[in-house]
Amino acid sequence: MPKRSKKIWLLFLPVLFSISVFTAAFTEDLFEISKNLDVFSSMYRELNLYYVDETKPGQLIKTASDAMLQSLDPYTEYYTESEIEDYKIITTGQYGGIGASVREMVDKVLISEVYENSPAAKAGIKTGDMIIEINGTTMKGKNPDDIGRLMKGQAGTPIKLKIERLGESKILDFSLVREEIRVKDVPYYGMLNKETGYIKLTGFTQEAAKEVREAFMKLKNENGCKSLVLDLRENPGGLLHQAVDIVNIFVEKGIDICVTKGRVKEWEQLYKAVNPPLDLTMPLVVLVDRNSASASEVVSGSLQDLDRAVVIGQRTYGKGLVQQTKPLTYNAQLKLTVAKYYIPSGRCIQALDYTHRNEDGSVDHVSDSLITAFKTRNGRIVYDGAGILPDMQTEPQNMSDITYTLITKNFIFDYATLYTIKHPALPTSPREFNLTEKEYAEFVTHLEGKDYKYNTNSEEALSILKKTAEDDKYFGDIEPEFKQLEKRLMDRKKDDLQKFKPEIKRMIEDEIASRYLFLKGRIESSLKYDTDVAEAMALLGKPDKMKAILTTIEKSKKPFNVNKKF
Repeated sequence: MPKRSKKIWLLFLPVLFSISVFTAAFTEDLFEISKNLDVFSSMYRELNLYYVDETKPGQLIKTASDAMLQSLDPYTEYYTESEIEDYKIITTGQYGGIGASVREMVDKVLISEVYENSPAAKAGIKTGDMIIEINGTTMKGKNPDDIGRLMKGQAGTPIKLKIERLGESKILDFSLVREEIRVKDVPYYGMLNKETGYIKLTGFTQEAAKEVREAFMKLKNENGCKSLVLDLRENPGGLLHQAVDIVNIFVEKGIDICVTKGRVKEWEQLYKAVNPPLDLTMPLVVLVDRNSASASEVVSGSLQDLDRAVVIGQRTYGKGLVQQTKPLTYNAQLKLTVAKYYIPSGRCIQALDYTHRNEDGSVDHVSDSLITAFKTRNGRIVYDGAGILPDMQTEPQNMSDITYTLITKNFIFDYATLYTIKHPALPTSPREFNLTEKEYAEFVTHLEGKDYKYNTNSEEALSILKKTAEDDKYFGDIEPEFKQLEKRLMDRKKDDLQKFKPEIKRMIEDEIASRYLFLKGRIESSLKYDTDVAEAMALLGKPDKMKAILTTIEKSKKPFNVNKKF
C-alpha cells in the first residue's frame, strides 16, 4: 500500500471504529427493544385469553404505560385520545364550556366557582348552586369528573341545566351556549399603595407573557406604578418560552436567559431576550414559595441571577426539567422530559435526582456534597440543585387543623353562600372588607350540631405515646396521668374557634369576596393579611436596603442542608 494511502486509511480508523461501536450498540438496543416488546405482547395475550375475569385491553395498556413512565420521572406522561382535551387545557388554558367548576359534597354536586364574563356568569349561575340535571341527565351518582365532561363541549353547542338554589323554592332552569373558555394566567393586578403595583401570575400558558406585559403597562401608565411585586407563589409553571418572554420585560434585549441541554442535540437551545424591554430600572420584588416550580423558577431564578429583582419567600420546588410532546398513533400524545434548563448564572435548579433511583424506587434530593456555588451578574453567590433560594426568606403560613377542617368539610363555603343571600352586594371593596364580630358569632352558631372533628398534632402524638406505652406494658401505670392530659387537650381544643379566629375570619372573608368579584375578589381580599406582600412593600420602601441586597458580595457562605427545607 502506498504511504499516502496508508496515512489516509489511518485517519479514517477512529471514525470507522466509532461507527462500528455505534452500530453494535444500536443493534443491541434494537434487539433488547424487540425482545421485550415480544415478551410483553405474549404476556398480554396470555392474560387476555386465560385470566379468571374479563380484562379491559385499553385500561391494562394504560396502566402498564403509566407505570413504565413513572419509573422515569413524574412529568413524563401518556395521554390517550380521550384525555387530549384535558391536556390542551393545561397548555393553552382554553376549553369549550360554560365557565364554571364543580365540587362534590356528600350527595350533592355544587358549583364551586364561576369565572368572570363566562356564559355561566352572564346567565346568573352562582357559586353554591346545586346541579340537579345536565341536558336531562340526573346528577345522582355522578362524580365531579363525570359532570365536568358533561359540562364541557364544543363552543357554540347548547346546554341545559336544572339548578337548586338555597333560598329559592323552585328549581331554576338555565339554557346556555358553550363558549371558548380561557382561564387567565393573570387573574388579578392592581396597586398596593400609591406607588407599588402588584401582579398575580398563576400559570404559564400561551398568553401568559402578553397578560403580564399588558398588566404592567396599565399599572405604569395609568396608575403611576413606580415599583412592582410579581407574585409567583403556588404557580406550578408551564411553557418555557412564556417564562423567557416575561423575564425579557425587565432585562436588556439580547441577554441570555435560559439554556436547555438534553441527550439529543436538537434539544440544546439558547433562549435570549429578543424584544425591547419595558423597564430596566423599576424596583422589582418576586414572591415565591415551596410550590413555585418550573417556569416560575426560570423567571425568579433568572431575575435573581441578573440582579434585576429581589426574591422573597420560601425555597422553591426545584423542577429544572423540560418537557416536550410527541404525537402517537390513534391521536394519543406522549409528554416526555427531553432536557434540563440552566439559568443565566449557569446553574440548574433540579432538586430530585431521577437518574439514580434507590433500590426501592424512591428518589433522593441532590446530595449536599454535589451542591455547587455560582455567581450572579454582580458576583453574589447562588446555588444549584435545590430550587431557588430567596434573597430574603420568610416563614410559610401554615394553616391550623381546625381551619383546614372547616375548609375541607365545606363549612366556610356554606356560610359564604348564606351570607350572599342576606347581602345583595359586598359592603366595601375586598381589601377593606372585614367580617364583624356579630357575623363571626353567626358562623360559630352555624357550626352547632355539625361534625367538624379533627385530630391535632398533639392528639396524634398522644395516640402514638399510648400505643408505645401499651406495647411496653407501661400504660397501666400511667393511665390516670394519660387521661388527665387527654382531657386537658380536649378542653383546650374547644377554644380553637376563638384561638384561631383571625385565621378563620380571613378564610371566610376571602370566600365571601370571591362570590361577588370572582377569583380577583378572593386574591384582593387575601392581600390585606399577606405577610410576604407586607415584607415586599417594606423592602421597596427602602431603596438603599434593596440596592445593598442586589450588590453585596459575600466572600463565603455557610453550606446549607437542602433536605431541611423540603
